[in-house]
Amino acid sequence: MAWYTFLNPVMEPLLRLGPFWAVLIVSLIISLIITLVYKFVTNQELMKKLKDEQKEYQQRMKSLKDQPQEMIKVQKEAMKKNMEYMKHSFKPTIITMLPIIIIFGWMNAHLAWEPIYPGETYSITAFFEKGVTGEAELILDDKNIKLSSDAQQPITNQEITWRLQSKTAGPHIFEVKYQDQSYQKKVLITQELQYEEPFTLFQHSDLTKLQINYTKLRPLGPNFSIFGWQPGWLGLYIFFSLVFSMALRKGLKIY
Repeated sequence: MAWYTFLNPVMEPLLRLGPFWAVLIVSLIISLIITLVYKFVTNQELMKKLKDEQKEYQQRMKSLKDQPQEMIKVQKEAMKKNMEYMKHSFKPTIITMLPIIIIFGWMNAHLAWEPIYPGETYSITAFFEKGVTGEAELILDDKNIKLSSDAQQPITNQEITWRLQSKTAGPHIFEVKYQDQSYQKKVLITQELQYEEPFTLFQHSDLTKLQINYTKLRPLGPNFSIFGWQPGWLGLYIFFSLVFSMALRKGLKIY
């Protein structure tokens, strides 16, 4: 069981709203937590004073453009104030870091890839060490899984890809045989926003990796792009968190 699954009872209802709304709501929640922790952990009077002093130093440096020696002295003083401000800001960052990492782990496990649905065609690729030759075979024990490529294939460019279709939902274990070794990979077929890890690595072996070739999940839809960029959950989270953080800090008068 993955280490972040304890969040499922609280977080999984968000997935039913769709990936876009799940990312938006989680971004708002994280931004609110970070903002409140920052507000109550830091000395806001001191932070305001440091901010005001930073602005004063910036204005003084602008007025000293023609006096480089004096400007350097003011710049050094400004850097000291900036370091002091950052030092006080560091404590809330430490407090919120672990919860954010846990939530990010959960989001990456549910919002990074499109799930494989029952009846959908998908593929698995085996990667081999450079110079390895011969053939490998994909072994299926489940009659509900249809293989649309040859089970036994030659290694080409250090890899082999098999195309499959699973009729029923649930976990499936695939076995790849190469020479006298067997390698397994778990695939989840589901109607939910869930999936197994994309790849499994093997050390000290001619077969180095088994990979499920997922399609990246696009919370804004597969056809939406910004100058060719199609944001995933992380890009969307960063955008929303910046907007929410600025709005919350301004609304709560946080320095």
